[in-house]
Formats: sequence, structure tokens, C-alpha cells
Amino acid sequence: MLMTVESAQNSVLGPLYSQDRILQAMGNVTLAFHLLCERANPVSFWLPYIRSLPQEYDTPLFYQQDEVQLLLGTQAVQDILNQYKNTARQYAYFYKLVQTHPAASKLPLKDSFTFDDYRWAVSSVMTRQNQIPTVDGSRVTLALIPLWDMCNHTNGLITTGYNLEDDRCECVALQDYKENEQIYIFYGTRSNAEFVIHNGFFFQDNAHDRVKIKLGISKSERLYAMKAEVLARAGIPASCIFAVHCNEPPISAQLLAFLRVFCMTEEELKDYLLGDRAINKIFTLGNSEFPVSWENEIKLWTFLETRAALLLKTYKTTSEEDRSILEKPDLSSHSRVVIQLRLAEKQILEKASTSGRAKRLYFEKKLEEGAPLPHYEESDIALLENTDADAKLPIILRKLEEGEEEIQMEEHCHLLNGEKSVYAMDMGANGQPVQEETVEVRKDVNSALDSIGCSMQKGQREMANLSASRTEENSNSE
Repeated sequence: MLMTVESAQNSVLGPLYSQDRILQAMGNVTLAFHLLCERANPVSFWLPYIRSLPQEYDTPLFYQQDEVQLLLGTQAVQDILNQYKNTARQYAYFYKLVQTHPAASKLPLKDSFTFDDYRWAVSSVMTRQNQIPTVDGSRVTLALIPLWDMCNHTNGLITTGYNLEDDRCECVALQDYKENEQIYIFYGTRSNAEFVIHNGFFFQDNAHDRVKIKLGISKSERLYAMKAEVLARAGIPASCIFAVHCNEPPISAQLLAFLRVFCMTEEELKDYLLGDRAINKIFTLGNSEFPVSWENEIKLWTFLETRAALLLKTYKTTSEEDRSILEKPDLSSHSRVVIQLRLAEKQILEKASTSGRAKRLYFEKKLEEGAPLPHYEESDIALLENTDADAKLPIILRKLEEGEEEIQMEEHCHLLNGEKSVYAMDMGANGQPVQEETVEVRKDVNSALDSIGCSMQKGQREMANLSASRTEENSNSE
């Protein structure tokens, strides 16, 4: 019943798939073309399923320009622009491929393949794709799962898996349901920016909402080498995209550790590199119970308070103005979602700034009182390893993903192996992980784009290659 990359290989798309490296590497692109080819086939086995899919979506690929402009100044706008740019570049590449490649001569798309067709297929896959095992169970592949993929999202837990023995996707109900009640599933711990970009909706009361924030140690800083070394021992890059969370504490263990190192004095850095039990001290960097010093805590929370306040000033409207706009009855559905996302970002940053101020005042009082610093003891390792509290985990025992997002299994994204499967092409300008060997494909993608005469600025190419490299690193770390 499932539409998969494997069923695409066995369809009319098979000959082109066998000769195109991009289709081979990008399972999501393959699924999009599989969907389009089957939609154009009047006797397709999957036609009843395909006809049940929406004709249009609420993903940003369907936004009008004035609706996108409402996002200017937000943290999500670049990801949305990258998504549209990538989709347009993909369309340009495949339009020529369909018209000129001998293996595409029998495709039903040859006479009619519009950008509207492609963005519909991209959105269908992006909002529905999941990872399942291949038929032989040796690896994972992408699939569209009829009926199940119609379930909407609600808070809860992941309750879907793949039964290898019976070779089927199985979903357990989140709760008891009465006849005619809507059935919901939990898509995973996604931010509202991810929901809007990849699913086309805003989820109120999202306990997992967060705002991306890019931080790094300047290479021109005198203490750069020492700070970078301490961070490396803790498994944290000197420059990284972190997240500020909607709940308390607003920062995770990784971001706390980064900010502590970021604010360290030369003497504190020496202590963590060469001092007594320096290796053990690395374990405490992400633990809120073991400050480096009261002064260091004051600096880091002052930094967070100030940084959040500065980010708030980049928005063109205030939270109050956004709330007033949302009360207008004639607001378009897309505009409403955009303003809800814009407001949610501000609320997270406002909360982070307020939290930073409260923490700063607390540690200023500790310093004023001359309170003794808690000391890390060998016996505390048990506390660090056996607690469920994120803030008490030893930083080097945790994996760090780009965007500082927790390792997770997401519904409507994957079923088994916990690797993200978000719609992206090579060029990975949206920074999302790619399915197969990115490095090998990168040259093919770039040369293919060059061959159809895409005029790309040098900076765009550098960004694409850097993003692809980052994708490879993420895949390896995961």
C-alpha cells in the first residue's frame, strides 16, 4: 500500500532514476516525481490515494510575497526563503532533465510539468514522508503511508513504529477514542518554525517551541584558542546554532556550557585546561549546580538578557501590535500563521531576557553575600549520569546536533532510526540533513546546475558547499 523510493524504482520513473545521481541520492525528490508520474497515470494503483491529497497546501511554497514580507526580521525568514529558492532551483534542473534526457522520454510529465505541479508534489512529500525499512531490512527508505498520513498533530508521545516481522507500519492510539472523534498522533518535538515551514501550520501551546540563535567565539579574540580547546573537550564547536526554548530554563546544557566558556577569564580557562582535575571539570560545564564563578554566571546571564533584548529590536512590530493584528477578522489564513509565528518568537525572546535578568540578579546577590561556590567532587559523577534532568547531564556524554535540537524520533518524519528526513536538495541551503552520501553528490548537483545555465553568485555556491559539508558532519555525528 505504501509509495516508496523502491516502488518508484520499479515504476516508469525507474530508467531515469538509474541514471540520475540526484534522484538516487535524494529520496524525497524521487518520491515527489513518483507522485507526479502516478497522478498522471489514469490506471495507477495509487490514484485513489493521490486524489485524496489536498490540491494546495499551506506551506510557505504557496505564500504570496506580501505574506512572506510579514516575516522580515524574524529568525525563521531565511529558512523560508532558502526553501523556496531550493525548490525553484530543483524545478529548473528537472524541467530540462525531463525535456532532454533519453531515459525521461516515456515519462507522462514530458508534455506538462509546471512549477505549480512541482511545489504541490514537494509539499505533499514534505508534509507526509516517513522513513521505513527497505524490503530486505538492510537500510531505511522514504515512504508515503496512505490513510495514516492524514492524522493531525497533538501533544503526546511517539506511538508509531514499524513491525519488521509483519512488514507493516503500526500506530497505537494516544488515548481512547469515541466513534466519529478525530484521531491524532504526535509528530515529534518540533518548533513552530519547523511546523510552519515543513507542515504548513502553527501549533498553539507548543511545549517544544524554540528560537534558533547563532553564537560563536571570534577568531580575532585573544583567548580564542583557549576557549576553542575547552569547548572541543566538551564536544561543542566554537561556532554553532543553538536554541532558546520557550520553557524554563530557556537554555539547555549545551548552551549553558558554551556561554560559560564564552565568558571565562584567562585564569578560569587555564584552570579548566591545566588545573587540578581539569578533565573532571569539563563534566560540570553544562551543569547548573556547579558555576565556574559567580562573576562568570553574572556575565553569561547578562549576555543572554542583552542578546535576547537586541534580537527583539530587529522586529518591525511589537508583541502588542501583533496581538492587535491577530484580532482582525479579515486576516488571510497564511498571514495569521505568519503573525502567530512572529509573535511566538518574540514571546520566547522576551521570556529569555526576563529569565536572564532574574538569574543575573540572583548571582549578583550571591557574589555580594560572599557565598561559597559549590565544589565538584568525584562522587558527584553518579548524580550527573543518573538524573533525568537535562541540566545535570555531563556535557561530554551528550550528542550535539546542529540547531542544538535534542535527538528525537518524529512522527511524519521517520519511524525507526531517529535520523531527520526533512525535504531538502543538495545544496542543503536550509541546513537540513540529506538522505545519502552528500559529498559525492555535491559535485554532480553543482555541475548539473551549471549545465542548465544557472547564474549563481560565488557567495551562493560557497554557502551551498559549506551547507553540504555541515550536512555531512551532522550525518556522521548522528
